[in-house]
Amino acid sequence: MNSQSAYGSIENLTTETVNPASANIDTLSPQEIVRLMNAEDATIPQAIAKETDSIASAITIITERIRNGGRLIYTGAGTSGRLGVLDASECPPTFSTPPEMVVGLIAGGDSALRKSAEGVEDHPEAAVEDLQAIGLSKADVIVGIASSGRTPYVIGGLEYARSVGAFAIGLVCNEGSAVSQVADLMITLVVGPEIITGSTRMKAGTATKMVLNMLTTATMVQLGKTYGNLMVDLRASNTKLVARSCRLVVLLTGVSESQAKEELKKCDGELKTTVVTIQRGVSPDVARKILNDCGKQLRVALRTPDGAKS
Repeated sequence: MNSQSAYGSIENLTTETVNPASANIDTLSPQEIVRLMNAEDATIPQAIAKETDSIASAITIITERIRNGGRLIYTGAGTSGRLGVLDASECPPTFSTPPEMVVGLIAGGDSALRKSAEGVEDHPEAAVEDLQAIGLSKADVIVGIASSGRTPYVIGGLEYARSVGAFAIGLVCNEGSAVSQVADLMITLVVGPEIITGSTRMKAGTATKMVLNMLTTATMVQLGKTYGNLMVDLRASNTKLVARSCRLVVLLTGVSESQAKEELKKCDGELKTTVVTIQRGVSPDVARKILNDCGKQLRVALRTPDGAKS
């Protein structure tokens, strides 16, 4: 796939067709525009619902790869690239993951996050260079994000990923895309024509953001980063997180706030270690071992004798 024509005609893309519902948008009042946009956005969950099986399969693969030492890598250009970088950058503060676990690459590099660099998306070789720079390997999984489904930068990255044995997932908003020809798994969100013709930062962008939320959040849940719906895999490294950790320790163990603070300090601010220390009546080092033996799953560590998997 080495010519622009090989990526398909842009005129045939659903996201590029004219939306009759907004044909007269320039004559509408602000209230009417808001109602129109809200009505169009309400169709996005329906498009996502049709792809739940594919999304779940992607989560299973991503979780497995990360458990075995691999990484999740997003690639994209323009809005798609920015959304990938955003999702990756939110994982460390939310789930205490190392920054290299989920990586976002955007065509044109970090400067393209703030300043449009649309021309760089036309060069598939740029994606290869970016992926080589971070040492992409067969242990990793890559999600190529392209609303159009024909972005050369994304396609080049997916092709290279498969050549080294990495698992390649495509995330697009058009059926029968060029991306589908180079991906191991596809997530296709057909959200239909945009309110402003071709402006895929709108419905396509919203749908993409929602699915990226699902991919990383569900993966982190599978990896034991939560207990129920509580963010327990955090380290109390600033005032806000100390307060949050203290509240969670009180909630999960029933100890007083002062005791929670004292135990957190003994456990170097590690919330899960603190909970296991209190509930199992062990030292912080033993608590860490129990957690490690249980794959760092707090629920398993609390219910299984000696931390052994049941």
